[in-house]
Amino acid sequence: METDGRREVFARERQQHIARSVEEHGRVRVTDLAQRFDVSEVTIRKDLRVLETEGRVVRAHGGALALSRSQPERAFEVRERLERIEKERIGAAAAALVVDGESIALDASTTALAMARHLKARGRWVHLTVITNGLRTASELAGYRGITVAMPGGFVRSEAMSVVGPLGSGLLEQVNIQKAFMGAAGFTMDTGLSDATDDEAQIKRLIVAAASEVVALVDHTKWGRSAFATFCPTDRLTAVVTDEGAPAGMVNELLQRGVLVHKAPGRDTTPAPGPRRSSEPTAGDGLS
Repeated sequence: METDGRREVFARERQQHIARSVEEHGRVRVTDLAQRFDVSEVTIRKDLRVLETEGRVVRAHGGALALSRSQPERAFEVRERLERIEKERIGAAAAALVVDGESIALDASTTALAMARHLKARGRWVHLTVITNGLRTASELAGYRGITVAMPGGFVRSEAMSVVGPLGSGLLEQVNIQKAFMGAAGFTMDTGLSDATDDEAQIKRLIVAAASEVVALVDHTKWGRSAFATFCPTDRLTAVVTDEGAPAGMVNELLQRGVLVHKAPGRDTTPAPGPRRSSEPTAGDGLS
């Protein structure tokens, strides 16, 4: 155990040096880093994945690039390719929780976009209302038979492909949302769901306030991390949809608090996107 502990410390120290090098020089190459630290290129790529997940670098072909200093969060297209498989599985599991005739809310997260794709894959809806501040999510669902899309007013944030601002309160204070499905940059028991910017957190607080139930959509990389601004305390959650990598201790604590935890099935058991069949799992399946 001591050896493993030392190895972890050394890996973390190496990642800190890599992050500082990227910040200083703007970009780094895998081959150069492998030679510098006398480790394999595979090890360096793992380090870069960790740093990208933490929002400190952006991986590029053969290396990594620095984040813009003026951009406190990762761009939508960058976030969309992080943990992509897990987000698709979470999206499928979350879509299974939606009942025809409901009014639901989806935020502007990349996981909510994955959920929107699986809502379409379930087939024609008799009537489903989706309220979202996500431009990509609204575009995905717009014009689909049986789904009505509503968007709050506000200002467009191009980096997040979202609509934010106080103008959104007009719509959100007048609607009744059965379930709000919310992605997050971080999730801890103490801080609840949090986001990288207060602009995003403010519109999400309005969505949470209008919802009867709040369902968190968080892959395993978000657990135990706290981002800049909290928008939903843990005791406000009805359920969490996550993947199999979620930490067991936090999962058990949520269950003890009465919060349902749905783990999306793994690689070998996830059905391909398509029309929902009567033999597919219902909202209660996958609970752990």
